[in-house]
Amino acid sequence: MRTILLKSFTFMSILTATLPAYADQAYDILKRSDQIRNPQTSFVVNVLLKQFENNKLIDQTRVTTHSRQNDEGQFLTIVSIEEPSADRGKLLLRNNNILWFYDPKSKASVRMSPRQRLLGNASNGDVITSNFTLDYTATLTGDEMITDGDRNNRLAWKLQLKASNTFAPYPQVELWIDKENDRPLKGKFYGQSGKLLKIAWYRNWQSVFERIRPTEVVIADGFNPNKITLMQLSQYQEKTLPLSWFNKEWLAHFTSQGHQ
Repeated sequence: MRTILLKSFTFMSILTATLPAYADQAYDILKRSDQIRNPQTSFVVNVLLKQFENNKLIDQTRVTTHSRQNDEGQFLTIVSIEEPSADRGKLLLRNNNILWFYDPKSKASVRMSPRQRLLGNASNGDVITSNFTLDYTATLTGDEMITDGDRNNRLAWKLQLKASNTFAPYPQVELWIDKENDRPLKGKFYGQSGKLLKIAWYRNWQSVFERIRPTEVVIADGFNPNKITLMQLSQYQEKTLPLSWFNKEWLAHFTSQGHQ
């Protein structure tokens, strides 16, 4: 009996010691993936969103995203809507864990949800630059062979992400990250009820600021696979963005060129 208890105690001790190591590994994998998904600097990027149904283009929106990191390493972001013309000049601001919407016609700033749809399957939170490590806790559940956005088979780490704050656009995410190079390959995004909302594939890898990064995200509706949103990122620019820009009181001075 004593031998059985001793073996049981030894096993539990090993298991307890192993759990933090797995947690640290999951965090490190996610952090390396974040550094590929987004430049870890102040930058500006053009984002074109195209909405398709049954392979037909039915709508599109073009925005410019201005992002810089705060003291914790999370991004502060201003998204300026460029097209359609009826929405030109409207802004989204992520200031820490609050999202503001600014309409230049009313000159009013109102709080918004990052989960609200911007176009098709793309939500406000999808165009706001963010590091997942600061919005989610990660658990490594193993590895898996998957088909990536370019229809190649890749061996990937599988991470389970759970929202760690109220800003995170999705309560739960499954994320597959290439074991060879830490590139994010695929994500499944779930609602509060646990239902699948969307599936995203990262693709069109190009050199941006000396790293190979995804410049397209294909987002499929979790309920209707015939509804697809394509998010294309282009014309990255490194740019010093003053901290003073990233508050709702300053939004009235902002223009699509990022100047007063």
